[in-house]
Amino acid sequence: MKAGIPLVIFQIFFWFCTTAIAQSGKITGTLTFEDGTPVIYASVFIQSIKKQALSDEKGKYELVDIPFGPYQVNVSSIEIQKHDFNIHIDKSNHKILTTLKRADDSELDEVLVEGASHKAEIETTGFAVNVIETKKASLQSLQTNDLLNRSVGVRVRQNGGLGSQVSYNLNGMSGNSVRIFIDGVPISTYGASFSLNTIPPALIERIEVYKGVIPAHLADDALGGAINVILKKGAMNNLTASVSYGSFNTQQANLSGSYRNANSGFTLKASGFYNYSDNDYKVWGKFVRNILPNGRYEYVRARRFNDAYKSYGANIQVGFTDKKWADQFYLGLNVSDDYNEIQHGTYMTIPYKGRFTESQANVVSVNYAKADFLTKGLEVTFNGMISDRKQVVNDTVKWNYNWFGEQSIGLNGVPILRPSGAQQGSPTINHINRNISTFRGGATYAITEKHRLVFSHMYYTIYRTQRDEMRRAVEREFIGTRDLTKNISALAYEATLFESKFKANLFGKYYQQKIDRMDPILITENGEQVKSEDKVTSDRNTTGYGLATSFAIKANLTLLLSGEKAVRMPSENEVFGSPGENIIENLGIRPEVSTNLNLGLRGGPYSINSDNKFSFYASGFLRDTKDKIVRRINPRQNDAVQTDPFENLGKTKSIGFEGEINYTWKNNLSVLLNFSKFNSVFNMRYDSNGNEYTFYNQQLPNEPFFTINSTVQYSFKNVVQKLSALNLYYSFGFVDRFYTTWLEIEDFRTPKQFIQDVGVNYVFPNEKLVLSADIRNIFNKQAYDNFAVQKPGRGFYLKLNYSINKF
Repeated sequence: MKAGIPLVIFQIFFWFCTTAIAQSGKITGTLTFEDGTPVIYASVFIQSIKKQALSDEKGKYELVDIPFGPYQVNVSSIEIQKHDFNIHIDKSNHKILTTLKRADDSELDEVLVEGASHKAEIETTGFAVNVIETKKASLQSLQTNDLLNRSVGVRVRQNGGLGSQVSYNLNGMSGNSVRIFIDGVPISTYGASFSLNTIPPALIERIEVYKGVIPAHLADDALGGAINVILKKGAMNNLTASVSYGSFNTQQANLSGSYRNANSGFTLKASGFYNYSDNDYKVWGKFVRNILPNGRYEYVRARRFNDAYKSYGANIQVGFTDKKWADQFYLGLNVSDDYNEIQHGTYMTIPYKGRFTESQANVVSVNYAKADFLTKGLEVTFNGMISDRKQVVNDTVKWNYNWFGEQSIGLNGVPILRPSGAQQGSPTINHINRNISTFRGGATYAITEKHRLVFSHMYYTIYRTQRDEMRRAVEREFIGTRDLTKNISALAYEATLFESKFKANLFGKYYQQKIDRMDPILITENGEQVKSEDKVTSDRNTTGYGLATSFAIKANLTLLLSGEKAVRMPSENEVFGSPGENIIENLGIRPEVSTNLNLGLRGGPYSINSDNKFSFYASGFLRDTKDKIVRRINPRQNDAVQTDPFENLGKTKSIGFEGEINYTWKNNLSVLLNFSKFNSVFNMRYDSNGNEYTFYNQQLPNEPFFTINSTVQYSFKNVVQKLSALNLYYSFGFVDRFYTTWLEIEDFRTPKQFIQDVGVNYVFPNEKLVLSADIRNIFNKQAYDNFAVQKPGRGFYLKLNYSINKF
């Protein structure tokens, strides 16, 4: 590799590993109330070294890998009065019994440290990662993608409103270069109706966003980054429900609950969701125009009229937790269904009417996890899923339409027909069936308390068939097949040295992918038509490696350095196409390879005084990529058929930086400000014939390269009722203008975007009931995204949350 990770980094890493040995111990404790009742789900936290644990149903907890020395331990929970105690670690194991007092009314105002401590622990592992917590956001009328879009270095690319096609940009890497996981499992297994756009924040514990360098436990070919959504897993008996209604007839509801029998360990978890929107928001501007009979453009202001979306789904898991033979064992079933109307092709220039998709998915799963499996220090995990996914692409309407939903009229006064007989090409009722199997196994072995080995392997296979009812009967008998099989293995060595100040993660990865495509065809032999098969097969394999390190310069100041030679194999849709997303196949597409480097600094929290605290994060990054896989950019926006394949884009390079500042005043005011800016250019000067490329050193099109986000929240306590809270929210987002094609002319350039939202929620006493109201895009500004597709304008939303804990 031309621009690999410098050898000196590895030399320094091995020197640290072989020279740094420090003694450490652990705390094994039990928390009880004064009457002897165990305190469950309390946070036990050592701030100075960012160590935390959560007490179980018996009040027990364990903190491990604590360097010898004096510490202050903080114990907190909404049920107890906050308690601190001091301890000096000078032996391998300290057993402690702590008796706590129940909380009085004043204690309910305290903010738990559990989330912040766990967030800090992940963000100081050396990877370029930020953790998004969802507790506050779950009370607002927000989608999960809204949270991601406000996070530093993340840009959510969406082709319209609720349910529209979504991709993600992390520091200039986008599309399938960014992999999405649900609890470490690729989200593609679940089907289109189970996506980040449809999973409400109320069902999510946290979101981990890894940029450029991906840890070994997420064994996948995530070259540009990974978004790992951790769903709520609390075993306590609880029930949570929410319902919301807003502009464009947007309706969302979700219900989740869990039950655990303390004696048998039997555990039941279930959740469900429903989403619907007409998505009939107004669009206007230079990208919204009707073509008059004489060919002249008429720029109009109109409502989207063929963009409705509906999805619903449920997940149930039954099993056992905290048993001798398993920490967790679940059998699960996930079912989901969606209906999605398609308003236009890649661009907004030609609206569709009557084109839609219907999708269903049924997924069965098994999950197993056990610490100290067979021997002390060995933790194993296994996740297996078999998915049956079905999709129908329906497009049979033959007329041309304008943005008012009316048939287009020609010069002769006769309605205009579509050139190929339907809205997007030839008429089709295309049934696409996918059988997907995903198996992921992992093992972590603690050699000592400071040294670990991590192994992970993922096996993924998809068998795809498609049958078009609009084809001739003889053609319908011929069913083509698409097969893709992928194996990815990862091995990592983790070390924590110098009294936990230095952390390192060295890893290697192996990638293998096989593709088979068969299309039945009719050929003529001896004057007769006979059936034959058109087959294409490819088998590729390669390797990658990387290193992530962090060094605590001070207790609250950490230097982060990471790098990886990353590889991404082409995905199913990039190879075989996706009719529902206007993507055509490209069987010759090659793997994408990139050298990714990150250098960052994370500091805080710092206390100016007892009331004012702030923290910050800053990072620079490099992405040097060969054969970048991108959607082909077609400058002919008025083409009647807007279908394009994915293709390789030679060499590209992205260099940029990002930063974030958090400020809090008491427990009332919180302010967050972040930005990201990068220069992502086509870096290949000459083609194979020695001719210079026209677009050499030009900014890649359709990439928002400069964004700013800010959120402000202020909380009032005891409003109207004692122990209640009133929270006010404000958010601001800026996106600099960018070109949507390689042609750098103003017609293909989005304007600068300034989008502002406000919201308020009221938390009733006992925190069971929460009522919220939000206004999105309060000044009704134009908001553009992927290929200049306009997103919703001003919208009003109401939401009601209700929860019952420990029934």
